[in-house]
Amino acid sequence: MPDAPSIDELRALRQRLGPRILRTPVMRCAKLEQHLGGTTRVIGKLEFLQHTGTFKARGALAVISSMNAEQRAAGVTAVSAGNHAIATAFAARTAGTSAKIVMIGSANPARVAECCRYGAELVFADDVHEAFTMVERIQQEEGRFFVHPFEGREIAAGTGTVGLEICEDVADFDAIVVPVGGGGLLGGIAGAVRQLRPGCEIIGVEPEGADSMHRSFAAGEPQSIAQVTTIADSLGAPFALPYSFGLCQDNVDRLALVDDHQLRIAMGLLFRDMKIAVEPACAATTAALLGPLRESLRGKTVVLVFCGSNIDWESFAAQAVFEEAEC
Repeated sequence: MPDAPSIDELRALRQRLGPRILRTPVMRCAKLEQHLGGTTRVIGKLEFLQHTGTFKARGALAVISSMNAEQRAAGVTAVSAGNHAIATAFAARTAGTSAKIVMIGSANPARVAECCRYGAELVFADDVHEAFTMVERIQQEEGRFFVHPFEGREIAAGTGTVGLEICEDVADFDAIVVPVGGGGLLGGIAGAVRQLRPGCEIIGVEPEGADSMHRSFAAGEPQSIAQVTTIADSLGAPFALPYSFGLCQDNVDRLALVDDHQLRIAMGLLFRDMKIAVEPACAATTAALLGPLRESLRGKTVVLVFCGSNIDWESFAAQAVFEEAEC
C-alpha cells in the first residue's frame, strides 16, 4: 500500500510554497454545538478561506511546484467541474506556466468565469467520463503535464498540509470528519493526522449519489460508479484510484453517507447560524455530524473540515433549505 508523505515532507512543502498557500483558521463552532445538545465540542477548519476558495489550491500548487523547467514550458492540463480547474489555473499563473483545462459543460458559470480570470484556456465535455478522455488527448497531442484532481503523492502532500495545520492548531481532538470525492483530501489529511494523532478517529463523508469510496472500501479495491447524482458536484468523482484509495484504506476508520436533502439543510443552517454561504460539498461534514454521526460522536471533540465556498448566490439560494435541523 502507498506510504503517506512524512510530516517532514509536509513541513518542507508548506515552507516551499510560502504565502502561495494560506494557513486557514480554526474556530469553535458554538452554534453547531447547540444543535447537538451542548455536549459535543465542534471545531471547524475554515479551508474555504483558502486561495481560490477551496483546499484544491494546495494540491495544484504542490504538483506544479514539483515540475521541471521543460514541463513548465509545455504547460499543464486538468479536468474538473470547477474547483480543481480554478486551483490549477491559479497555480499555473503563479508558477508562470499555461493551463488548458477540460470542464464539464454543466459547470457553474461563476466557476467558469473564475478560471478565465486566472488566464486558463477552457474546453468543455458533456460529462466527467468524456472529460477524462479529452484530457488524455490533450496530454498526448500537446505534451502538457496532467495535474490530477485527487490522485498522486504530490496531491496528498498538498492536502496533507491541511491535516498538519489542524494538528498544530488544535491541542486535542477525538475525531476529524472530512468530505470525500476522489479521496485526495481525505487521504492526505488522514495520512498526516494518523502520524501526529494516532488515536484520533478519522471519518470520511460521501454523498449518496457519488459513493465510489464506499464501494471501494466494500470491494477492497478502487471502484467506479456509472453516474454521479448529487448536488455536491465537487464530490462527484466517478471512480477511486490506487494511491488515494490506499491512503484512505490504511488510515480512515469509517465512512458516512449523507443525502442531498441533508446537504441542503446543512447549507441553510450554516448560513443562518454561522453567516457563511458554502457549496454543498462544504456542508457535508456538518450534515454528517447532525445526522448519521450524531450519536457516535456525542460528547467528543470533533474537527469538521469545511472544504470550499465556490458557489454563486443564485445557486446557493436554490439549493439551501432554511429549516430547523432535528435536535
